[in-house]
Amino acid sequence: MLDLIVIITVKQSEDVPAVADALARMRPMCLAEPGCVSWEALHSEADPRRFTLVERWESRELWDAHGDLDAIQGVYLPEILPVVDREVHVSRRL
Repeated sequence: MLDLIVIITVKQSEDVPAVADALARMRPMCLAEPGCVSWEALHSEADPRRFTLVERWESRELWDAHGDLDAIQGVYLPEILPVVDREVHVSRRL
């Protein structure tokens, strides 16, 4: 199993609605991908420019393959990545 936490901070407040929409569209796409066990996007109430993705994948290899599929190629890279800063944390359950 691979657990992943991605912290996204939108650079400009006016981009927050578009990022929220794009993340909502990504969820069903990611969940339909091979090896995706769970995929959640959370929007901070304390900082409206911050989102946290909580993902669980069956393996590192399947998560790596996720980068070549529609959710990343069609939504994340063109719509989200240009307007955010991010931290990616491969994590382990305690």
